[in-house]
Amino acid sequence: MNELTRRRVLGAGAVLAGAVALGSPGTAPPAAAAAPGGAWTARRSANGWEILGEAVSYGIEGSGRSVRLADGDAATILLHVARRFHYEIDQLREGDVRGHRTSPRIREPYESNYLSGTAIEIRPRAYPIGAENGFYPLELVVIRDILAELDGVVAWGGDFRTPKESHFEIALGPGHPKVGGIAREIAGWNTGPGDEGAGATDAFDAERRRHARAFARRTAA
Repeated sequence: MNELTRRRVLGAGAVLAGAVALGSPGTAPPAAAAAPGGAWTARRSANGWEILGEAVSYGIEGSGRSVRLADGDAATILLHVARRFHYEIDQLREGDVRGHRTSPRIREPYESNYLSGTAIEIRPRAYPIGAENGFYPLELVVIRDILAELDGVVAWGGDFRTPKESHFEIALGPGHPKVGGIAREIAGWNTGPGDEGAGATDAFDAERRRHARAFARRTAA
């Protein structure tokens, strides 16, 4: 954890105990997509994206790390998530981020989204499937801000019935207008003057906090 985040966490106290609300649930998988033994057999992942035999490796800005993702909008969006985690929660280390994989063996349908390169897991050993309450309250403020900023295009595994707090996925199908719209917005931040987007965001700004809480309540309902 970087020093700035640690200071925020240690200073949080009980004030933030109620800061986190539930977000959107995981996407429903195609019927009978997982064979006995946990092998995903469908041609598309649970979020509707095509399964890939291979994926492009992308560098995560500022971290020196890389991750394999589906090319295009999905990569733009998930790289933004990884950058914000690196800048605002903790510095990414070797092996912290995993994306596309080819093994079809999964434990939960939402893990099939790794097969299409449309999901990442950040520190899966620290935040394994089934475990909860792995993040400090102020770290959750950042996660909620990311989800609200991306307007439902990304879902977090901490909100799923079987949680996996390391998991972030594209929650909408390919071609959905919100996916393209959010990707274009992020691309604008990345090429702009540097006062927006990852590295320039204050998740603790009062207006952003209000927006994130409202978004969490709305999606939970």
